[in-house]
Amino acid sequence: MSTLNHWQSKTAVLMALSITAGTVAPFMAATPSFAQTTFTDVSSNYWASQFIQELSQRGVIAGFPDGSFRPEEAVTRAQFAAMVNKAFQKAQQRQAIRFVDVPSNYWASSAIQQAYTIGFLSGYPGNRFEPNQAIPRQQVLVSLANGLEYAPINTDSTLQYFNDASGIASYARSPIAAATEKQIVVNYPNVKFLNPTATATRAQVAAFIYQALVSSNQASAINSPYIVAAQPTTPTPVAITIPQGTVIPVKYDQAKKILVTKDETAPLTLTVDQNVVTQNGTVVIPAGSQVVGQLKPAQGGSQFVAQKLVLTTGQEYQIAATSDVITKTETVSKGTSTRAIITNTVLGAGAAAAVSAVTGDRAIATEEVLGGAAIGSLIGLFFGRNSVDLIAINPDTDLQMTVNQNLLVSLR
Repeated sequence: MSTLNHWQSKTAVLMALSITAGTVAPFMAATPSFAQTTFTDVSSNYWASQFIQELSQRGVIAGFPDGSFRPEEAVTRAQFAAMVNKAFQKAQQRQAIRFVDVPSNYWASSAIQQAYTIGFLSGYPGNRFEPNQAIPRQQVLVSLANGLEYAPINTDSTLQYFNDASGIASYARSPIAAATEKQIVVNYPNVKFLNPTATATRAQVAAFIYQALVSSNQASAINSPYIVAAQPTTPTPVAITIPQGTVIPVKYDQAKKILVTKDETAPLTLTVDQNVVTQNGTVVIPAGSQVVGQLKPAQGGSQFVAQKLVLTTGQEYQIAATSDVITKTETVSKGTSTRAIITNTVLGAGAAAAVSAVTGDRAIATEEVLGGAAIGSLIGLFFGRNSVDLIAINPDTDLQMTVNQNLLVSLR
């Protein structure tokens, strides 16, 4: 026990809860140094006897005037708030609020406010606290994990330890995973069953709180077979091969049409439009991933050549994939309205220079243009022409690409 705890054990006079005939009333516990640590209804071989004894010694919990502890009795939210305040010293995290169902003269009013401000407990919609509500096991674990600001390493992997993990509420999954990884969870009689929605008993809460103290280096570990010691695991990446010949559906959100000259190279980034999945439904390339590449001259037309695949996870892969060669053309002649040309259209630098030279519209350089060579340096190539044929690309249909060689992707 630290010097601070030793000092506290000599001086602190703590409140405990007494329940008789359904009535909740606080009473004064003995000072911790003389606290009752044995109880008429907690035998030495009772599964939680060590947890109860240790917390009683610390003054966090206490027995009843008749010498009993009543380990199987339910714990209310107000009672738990009182226990938390006695167990943990923590600076205020947020401003107090007024709970409409906690009168100022309620026996646990200050304890509830304190548990709220230090981050261990919250209320319900409508500023209700429900102080007399029996607290479920999952709420206790969420409270301890949140109050101690624990975050899980791997929620899904950790919770797989429990045979009844499907019963954990969605809001409780991450905090309970964190509590499990910190070895706060104690399950009796079967460590594989969490029983998340069951009402927490005094014995169970004692075990949870003591283990939370152990996890934060405020107490010595107890050897109990009921402490869940599930170790978080990081899933081993699974490598999946995307075979040659796989089609990757893509889209280009910036325009309905792209115009380039037959001779120009222009950078282009496309978005994967649909998940690419294996035969068993595993997603290997999620929709929204990016394909970085270039439009390049090919066989009298233009072709998209992919260079890099960037998954939505941030993973990057060099990729060998190409679209079909696009040879459809659109003729731009003198007198053609440039406004009609550029509506919903993106121009390659070469195409922009050609349109500017043929139509005489120098403002075309200010429109949306794919990166590449400077337009001004290209305009001279098209002086004197009355018309120019440009490759017209429909991104939704012309740029779907095929993988040219097997691609190995790691699933995390």
